[in-house]
Amino acid sequence: MPYQTTNPATGETVAAFEQLSDAAIAEVIDVAQACYETDWRNRPVADRAHVVRTAAKLMRDRQEVIAGLLTLEMGKLIAEARAEVGLSADILDYYADRAEAYLAPAPIPGVADATVETLPLGVILAVEPWNFPFYQLARVAGPQLMIGNVLIVKHASNVPQSALAFAKIVDDAGAPKGVYTNVFASTDQVAHLIDDVRVRGVTVTGSERAAAAVAERAGGALKKSVMELGGSDPLIVLEDAPVEPTLANAIWGRMNNTGQSCVAAKRVIVVGAERGKLFLDGLAARMSALRPGDPLDPETTLGPVSSESAMTGLIEQIATARSAGARVVTGGGRVDRPGFYVEATVLTDISESNPIYTQELFGPVLSVYVVDSEEEAIKVANATPFGLGGSVFTADLERGRKVARRIDSGMVFVNHPTWTSPELPFGGIKNSGYGRELSELGFGEFVNRRLVDVSPVGSPPPLVSQGG
Repeated sequence: MPYQTTNPATGETVAAFEQLSDAAIAEVIDVAQACYETDWRNRPVADRAHVVRTAAKLMRDRQEVIAGLLTLEMGKLIAEARAEVGLSADILDYYADRAEAYLAPAPIPGVADATVETLPLGVILAVEPWNFPFYQLARVAGPQLMIGNVLIVKHASNVPQSALAFAKIVDDAGAPKGVYTNVFASTDQVAHLIDDVRVRGVTVTGSERAAAAVAERAGGALKKSVMELGGSDPLIVLEDAPVEPTLANAIWGRMNNTGQSCVAAKRVIVVGAERGKLFLDGLAARMSALRPGDPLDPETTLGPVSSESAMTGLIEQIATARSAGARVVTGGGRVDRPGFYVEATVLTDISESNPIYTQELFGPVLSVYVVDSEEEAIKVANATPFGLGGSVFTADLERGRKVARRIDSGMVFVNHPTWTSPELPFGGIKNSGYGRELSELGFGEFVNRRLVDVSPVGSPPPLVSQGG
């Protein structure tokens, strides 16, 4: 597994990094476990919070350098790269500010002197993707480091400099060696890490295939796992949705991060034939107007996709869709310039038998469905193996809430594309995975919820048999 930086805007490989040896991986586990047992778990919450807050400050101080790395390694538009750095810092601050309250023992109503304590588990392994190189790390590091767990992180092989930059920030913030360790590891080495008895949990953000292999291995060892996987989010446009703001939100929801987001609004579902044509024309015009160029140029509105294989695979999906009857309204091919650019594309007339009806399209491709009724819109929205996010646009907020309740997903937004913030729980159902990140829910995934029940001295034994 080569770890290298290939600039998606040019196709040029600019840096490469050696994979760690098996001996080095073994040392990483030794150091992480020793740090957990003798240091990190035992520190006062305030001490851990100082390290995490300092890391957030360093992120903001180094914003331009970090944003440049995100753009260099995966082609993110520079304004979006800066925003990702800010969001990542906000996540660290969120957990530093709230961990003490989240960790406070909770009394059990109706049971005197019984409480539930929240304790760390130990070494947590994180396997993370390339599309949000800092945000994906922050939403794991923020809660886990504040809980008192320690992290070993295997980042995506095409963002190695981003991975190193995040690890350096944690080190520079004063974390002891072993609290957060980046590893350039192979698939086999990741498997050995999962098997190691000292690794107590595994979190993955990535593809279904990779996650299934990790989940099977972790489950075989009776280890907790969290899986944040793909999505094919619907954006339902009801008959009364205002046109211009809905169009703007649909384009932003699809094209943020050049469409390379699990929670992108990949399928726009419009109720009504006349409004369907209006929205199809509006979406096509806005997609056609996007300007490909250098992602470092603030005038660029269409960046590259992350890699040559991503570009090739997406263009093949478009060709397959077209051969199965879909109509390409705009785009559909490669942009004639160096780098890995795909034209901003709108597809429609997608039948249930078309392969892309149930596939995820990870890039600047928007599928548009026109249906006759709210009921049909909900049916199309749920006709996917995924269940990550979704959104409903309407002038009637109560109707929006009712439709939202019928969407099979982990998150639904009314009059806003699916989005993320430190306070909002993030995660899906079905093939989009299980578990949650962010908010208090994300804080509670890799913890020991330990019951402590204190009885008076001299209490008699129970009169009924024990459970378990």
